[in-house]
Amino acid sequence: MSHVIRLQLIGRVTYYVGWIALVCGGLLHLNIATKLFLAVSLTKRNLFEVSVVCFLICIASELRAHALPGNELSADVRRAA
Repeated sequence: MSHVIRLQLIGRVTYYVGWIALVCGGLLHLNIATKLFLAVSLTKRNLFEVSVVCFLICIASELRAHALPGNELSADVRRAA
């Protein structure tokens, strides 16, 4: 598995985890399933922080994946020369 594919996979997973955390935070804000979230000690702030961190990791992974192919290509050219 190449670095680019791995970074894109990490980006996708964290993207979806971020959305799930954001939706769960919205449900908690609307007092839907409040007992469930409180039973596992999740607050609105915790869910929001998880979603922000996941989105930041997603953005960083995607940016690195887009920047990496050029760097790998130049390294391969240097090895061939």
